[in-house]
Amino acid sequence: MQTAPGAGQTFTASRLTRGNLFFPTRIVVSPLHVSRIKPRLFGNTEESIAIRQVASVAISTGILWSEIRIESTGGRDPITSRGHRKHDALRIRELIESYQAERAASAALPG
Repeated sequence: MQTAPGAGQTFTASRLTRGNLFFPTRIVVSPLHVSRIKPRLFGNTEESIAIRQVASVAISTGILWSEIRIESTGGRDPITSRGHRKHDALRIRELIESYQAERAASAALPG
């Protein structure tokens, strides 16, 4: 896990899992959005869901690694990433839920 000021927290999948050997997938969770970044030889592919549009976070754990699936309220394809440590997957869900709670609390304030 890495933290960049103002950019949220980054969680990198293990290189020992399918599809992550040379270019491991990264999940970045910030107060505004959740992104899945899949590097390629030239460039990368990025998917993003706004925090306020996250409907659910599902974690499927195996013996060593976890798969995380983040669903949106807009009906788009979910963000799915495999090969994360269980602790990181739980932290991703915790961050998303805390950012949603902060948004809900600030929206409820008058004025």
